[in-house]
This record gives sequence, structure tokens and C-alpha cells, in this order.
Amino acid sequence: MKNNINQSYKEDQPKKESAISSLDSRFNQTLRNVQGLLKGRSIPGKVLLTRRLDPVDDSSLQETSPTYHRSFSSNDAGTSDRLEKAEEVQSTSNPNSNANVNKSKSSTSNAENTSKEIPKSTMGARATDSARLTKFTKALSGTTVILEKLRELAWSGVPPYMRPNVWRLLLGYAPPNSDRREGVLKRKRLEYLDSVSQYYEVPDTERSDDEINMLRQIAVDCPRTVPDVTFFQQEQVQKSLERVLYTWAIRHPASGYVQGINDLATPFLVVFLSEYLEGSVENWSISNLSPEQISNIEADCYWCLSKLLDGMQDHYTFAQPGIQRLVFKLKELVRRIDEPVSRHMEEQGLEFLQFAFRWFNCLLIREIPFHLVTRLWDTYLAEGDGLPDFLVYIFASFLLTWSEELQKLDFQELVMFLQHLPTQNWTDQELEMVLSRAFMWHSMFNSSPSHLAS
Repeated sequence: MKNNINQSYKEDQPKKESAISSLDSRFNQTLRNVQGLLKGRSIPGKVLLTRRLDPVDDSSLQETSPTYHRSFSSNDAGTSDRLEKAEEVQSTSNPNSNANVNKSKSSTSNAENTSKEIPKSTMGARATDSARLTKFTKALSGTTVILEKLRELAWSGVPPYMRPNVWRLLLGYAPPNSDRREGVLKRKRLEYLDSVSQYYEVPDTERSDDEINMLRQIAVDCPRTVPDVTFFQQEQVQKSLERVLYTWAIRHPASGYVQGINDLATPFLVVFLSEYLEGSVENWSISNLSPEQISNIEADCYWCLSKLLDGMQDHYTFAQPGIQRLVFKLKELVRRIDEPVSRHMEEQGLEFLQFAFRWFNCLLIREIPFHLVTRLWDTYLAEGDGLPDFLVYIFASFLLTWSEELQKLDFQELVMFLQHLPTQNWTDQELEMVLSRAFMWHSMFNSSPSHLAS
């Protein structure tokens, strides 16, 4: 009798283990992919989005979504912290994966404990910010800035007062070599002044009809730029934008001026103004600056905008084929990640071009509160040449923030919802979640394009 029970137990046990293994196999595969990726590329990032450690009522797991809070790593460049970030983001989409995450964490706990100088229990935002400031200061203080290291740090956000210098370096406008930097910036700023004098400060009689129409369109669009921020309604600010945009358009005839480019200049304008003005953007006045300071700010905006758009030229040429291509990729990615949402939108007859075109055209500037834009652009610029492809993952993560809501709406409601997304009360935490999910999906799919094949 005992032998029969033992035999039956031995036969049932592999079946149970097989069922458990099958249940978690997808997460394990994803985790292995991310671990493999870590060997070749470090995950940039300081902010970890983790589950609260409060007791969880199992009965409510199916009815309530998990709550998240922000925790901070004491070793931004440490492999264990980067692995933890990847694991924790994955756990938000797979509640059954906690056991696997714990097993994986236990295998790295020894290395993690030895690498940390400060216990997590005593860590606070101030200590972590101090550590990050030290790392940024060290990265920027050398004779030659190592751009790869700077990109890794900047991906998770740049301290505001360091942002102007970091952005100039990330975009290749300022050279990494500190000995050459001042001379290059001075030369580039003089070159911008010459261009303004040659193209902008001329009478209409010396312009072609196309140039006159383009200048008029820019003059119409500038007052519409970031209408929610009163600073951009100042006449001098709009004139600065007009000079930058018109000069850029004349010097880039393949695309010329396209509506939406006016939005892309605003983060640069705010960041470079922050070197001269303090306090809230709402309280700034450009009239407090000297003509030379305004000219330097415009020049920096012009060159950084040029560098950004050089990496996405076909986004703004005739018919904007680059944006259309990325919208198609976004549709395919959403179909793979969240098939119910994709199917519902298709059944309602909603095309991705109807809402996502503006996202790619303005890089989400019109979709989130303006005070979050510069933080988002830290990540954009840290991505470098890979930005256009990474935008697809950011926008998929952004869209699927409202996965459940979208499935309840009909066509008309979908259009209205996506044109007026409820982001007005967003903070850094919501934005960090979007970026973290985007990084996870990029890790999973970007190196395996067959997963996105139709």
C-alpha cells in the first residue's frame, strides 16, 4: 500500500512541476533575455519602481491593480541594481512571477551586499541625489568627457543646473574635449548670428514667395506654442522662436518648416534660458537678459535642434515617411504586447495614424505637462542615434497606461480620450513607469524583430 502511494506521488510530482514550469516559462525566458543583455549593455537608471511591502490580500489580487512607490539604488552603475530594475518592471505585468524574481535575486544577493556602501534601510532621496550629483560631476570634470558614461547617467534624469551642459554634449554640439569647448561654442554662436543676418533680417522683397509663406506660417504657429505656459506668450520669446525656426528651415531646404518643429524647439529654449533665469518658468521674463545672452541662447537652441533633427530627417520631409513607418511599428508592437487593446481599436475602426502621428511629430510635448518634458528629453537625448526606434516603445508604454479604459470606449470616445489624455496631474513617478516599461519591451523585442512580424 505504502509503495503504491509513493509510486503515485512520484508520478504526479513531475506533472505538477511541469504545470508550474509552463506557467512561469514566459517570464523566465524574458528574464534570461534581460540578463543576457546586461552582459553587453548596462541598463541606465536610478529609479526603481517596486511593489509596496505591505501585506497583500490574495482575494483582491484579481480586482485591484498593484500599488507602486519609488525606491532608489545606491549604485547606479551596479549590475545587481540594473538587474533588479528589469525584474521589478517585469513583475508589474506578471503577478505570478514574484517567486521567480525572488529566486533570481537570491542568486545575486551576495554580490549586491558587497557592492553597496550604504544600507537600503538608511537610504533617502537626498543621499541618492548626492551620489548622482557626484557621479555627474566626476563625468563632466575630466579633460575629455566619456559620452557613453554620460548617456548612462543621463538616461534616468539630469540635475537641472547641469542639464544645459549635458544636453550640448549628448547632442554633439559641444565637443567632449574641455580644452576645445569654449572655442567651438563661440564659433558656432557667431555662425548662427551670421545666418540670422543673412536669412532673417532681410526685407520681404529679397525673399521668394515660398520663403514669405513659410515665415508667415512660423509667425502664426509661435503664439500657439505651449499655450498653457504663459512664458511662451511673451512677444520677445515668440520672436526668438521665430528667428530660430526660420533660420533652421532656410538652411534645411529638404524639409523646410513643418508644423510641430516649433514644439521641438521649446525644451531647448527653456533649458538654455535656465542658465540665466531662476525660479519657475511661469515667472521668467526674457526682457531681463542682454542681447548677447539672448543671442547665445538662440544659437544653442538652433544647433541642438539641428542635431536632434539630423537623426530623424525623413520625419519632416514630404509626406513625412519616417513618422508613417514608426506609426506602423507602433501598431505592430501594441498588437504583440496587448492584443485585446489592439483588437478593440481595430474593431472600432480607429487607425493609429489618427492619434500617434501627433505623438511622433511633437515627441509627446503636447501630451504631458510641460514641467515633465525636460525629464523625458533627458532620456530621448541619452538614446542618441537609437532614439527613433526607442520612441516606438515609449509611445506603446504611454498608450497602454490606459489599457483597461481604452477597451471600454467606442470610436468617438476613443478619439476624444486620446486627444485629451488625463495626464494633467502626472508626476515624475508616472513618467518613470512609462520609461521603465519601454526599456523592458525594448530589451525583449528590439533584438528579435521576428517577434513583431505579421
